[in-house]
Amino acid sequence: MSDPGNYAGSTDRSIGQLVASATAEMSALVHDEIALAKAEVRQDVKRGAIGSGAFIAAGVLLLFTMPMLSFAAAYGIHNLGLGLAWSFLIVAGAFILLAALIAFIGLRKFKKIKPPEKSIASAKQTAAVLQKAKPHPRPSIEAAAIIERSAVSGSSLSKTSIEGGSGQNKADAVARSST
Repeated sequence: MSDPGNYAGSTDRSIGQLVASATAEMSALVHDEIALAKAEVRQDVKRGAIGSGAFIAAGVLLLFTMPMLSFAAAYGIHNLGLGLAWSFLIVAGAFILLAALIAFIGLRKFKKIKPPEKSIASAKQTAAVLQKAKPHPRPSIEAAAIIERSAVSGSSLSKTSIEGGSGQNKADAVARSST
């Protein structure tokens, strides 16, 4: 971020320079907070991808291997002397236990995902600072000063039109535009 003391004549900075400096610093602050949030979220996305991969692997395992291996295992158990129906139930139970184990691993990976705590704390701190900041009060410009300025600049506003009813609105508009 920029240091206000680095500018030549830093005590004589114009309002435009101050606004430009404040805008640049706010922009840098926002960019830094976005970078912090990206860094924190990137790690959680990686954990989520691993957990999703585990769930997908469990689903693919159940989908493609269940029919082939269950028939082979059931007939193998049946050859040991157990009934065919009991053989198929044993094989199905084994596949269900395997899928539950893989799903449990995926669930553990999902539970490790945390919110971006540093980014949240930084954003709350920035919001608290900005809420405490009060705008600099502007001095009010009186009608006489407006008349003097308009006379010097060649404006068509006259003292009588400013003192009139609709002229007051014009004076307010000039006062707002000149500050």
